[in-house]
Amino acid sequence: MSQQQQRVFNGRYELVRRIARGGMAEVFLARDQLLDRPVALKVLFPELSTDRAFVERFRREAQAAANLSHPNIVSVYDWGEEAGTYFIVMEYVDGTPLSNLIRTEGPLLADRAAAIGAAVAAALAFAHRNGVVHRDVKPGNVLIDSSGHVKVADFGIARASNTQDNLTQTGAVMGTATYFSPEQAQGHAVDPRSDVYSLGVVLYEMVTGKPPFTGDNPVAVAYKHVREEAPAPRSLNPQVPAAFEAIVLQSMAKSPDDRYASAEDLRTDLLRFRQGRPVAARVPAAVVDTGPPTAAMPATRVQPAATGTRVLPAATAAGDVAVLPMHRRTGAYVVLLFVMLALLAVLLFLLGRTLGFFGGSGSGGQVQVPNVVGKASADAAQILKNDGLKVTTSFENNDTQASDHVFDTDPKAGAKVDKNSTVKLLVSQGASPVPVPSVVGEDVATARAALGRAGFQVQQTDKADNSTAANTVLDQDPAGGETAPKNSTVRITVSSGKSKQAVPDVSGLDADQAANELGQKGFRTTTKQETSASVPKGKVTRTDPTAGTQLENGALVTVYVSSGPAQVTVPDETGRTASVAKADLEGRGFTVVETQRDVSDPSQDGRVVDQDPSGGSKADPGSTVTLFIGNFSSTPTT
Repeated sequence: MSQQQQRVFNGRYELVRRIARGGMAEVFLARDQLLDRPVALKVLFPELSTDRAFVERFRREAQAAANLSHPNIVSVYDWGEEAGTYFIVMEYVDGTPLSNLIRTEGPLLADRAAAIGAAVAAALAFAHRNGVVHRDVKPGNVLIDSSGHVKVADFGIARASNTQDNLTQTGAVMGTATYFSPEQAQGHAVDPRSDVYSLGVVLYEMVTGKPPFTGDNPVAVAYKHVREEAPAPRSLNPQVPAAFEAIVLQSMAKSPDDRYASAEDLRTDLLRFRQGRPVAARVPAAVVDTGPPTAAMPATRVQPAATGTRVLPAATAAGDVAVLPMHRRTGAYVVLLFVMLALLAVLLFLLGRTLGFFGGSGSGGQVQVPNVVGKASADAAQILKNDGLKVTTSFENNDTQASDHVFDTDPKAGAKVDKNSTVKLLVSQGASPVPVPSVVGEDVATARAALGRAGFQVQQTDKADNSTAANTVLDQDPAGGETAPKNSTVRITVSSGKSKQAVPDVSGLDADQAANELGQKGFRTTTKQETSASVPKGKVTRTDPTAGTQLENGALVTVYVSSGPAQVTVPDETGRTASVAKADLEGRGFTVVETQRDVSDPSQDGRVVDQDPSGGSKADPGSTVTLFIGNFSSTPTT
């Protein structure tokens, strides 16, 4: 530990001392050297840091948790990697875990439990609104500082550890299974109502001093969450008010639809309870809460009067002795004696039948063990009991029967056994877990084939990825190397190639503006010139591919820029009369300007002797052509 105390993570977080050790990480008190403040540093065990799929889940969940900012949530400040080990930097809460409080103080008063529960529910409700389900609500993740303020820790970390797929992982899940919702215990998808159930278990433990279900191993505890009803809190602690018990039991309903619809609804009901107002949870009609019970006055349970019951007068009911007249007392004794003798005779007769006398089939009588293979365990047990047999149950992995269905009996079906003897039901707890092949980085066809050979179903999700080739597996859940039951589903995420988006319409923009806009969208550009009679010179006429085309990130887009209209050939008009030349040029779309030029040859008089631009050259359509017209004068110039 002395070496670890001197370690500095990422050149910033200096370890001070170890605070706790869990199933997947150690937690240290550290000092943020940059901001000079204490922080909690959670360091993953090295063996987890080598699992690429796990680290990716861990990174995503850490980022999601870091986005949660709430007074009742332990803040996540940073995360990173140091020498191959991954870590999370969190707010340091100088306080006590709720688990320690329950262990040292025993059952809490319902009002105090409701206050703590309302704060936890507020944190959960905020996280749920932001798309984060905690998945590991338990007293160890609820911290209470010296001022009584409540903080919830480890948001999203349970998802990264994927513990729902491995109930027997040593040390990592034993405590967690105690607070599993039934859907978590069965490996089903969870939603915010799963956190409501787990918080209900925490509320139960706060007021009774112990969780509702315990067992020899996590699988046994998880089974009880699915199949058994928890003892009512008031049966363990009569001091619990009926209204609080109703809140706990509704939170712990087996079906998510029967629980509070949200953590916010649970919080509201806990606040109603603290304010002495009626709660929304249904309080059983047979329970009348007359305030906190005392030793002299236990909790009152009103039972309906049985049919035919005679109610004594008030004085007798209060404890006075009802005196019968002497002449009626003897007759009453005689009747009572006959009743007792009759009951004794019935008991002796039943005992004789049990022992095999009076022609009854007792221990000497035998029955045939019925065939209950393939039936649900509860149905099978009832069939055996109806035949006069006792039942014990053993849970084992089995590939032939679905979970909670009988795959064998001991003795086997058809065997003859004595009545009242015991038959053991061998019940499947699902197929035997087998290692999951690692397929991250493989081609999707290869990955599907490998998972199929190992006995798994495959569920594929496609996701664009700019750095991974199309049809390559990006992630898998469960991760490679973990174990999962045969025929269960392995979810793989497959690259669909680089992300695509539409080419924007940049026509009419300057060339530089167009290139900048396309670059911001992730496209590469090249520029070409083309003539256009409709688009001004220097403006974009079009792109190739055209606007709206879906292209991968980084694809090349050619931007065409107008060089102006296409030029035309100027006809040679020299030698023609002015009128003919002008008509020809104007007919071709040119504008004509005439100017006189003195000539000495009378044959050139009135004819074009020159032009600008010259004949055969190129000019823009509609441009001006100047014609020089010969002007002959017989009078010599001086």
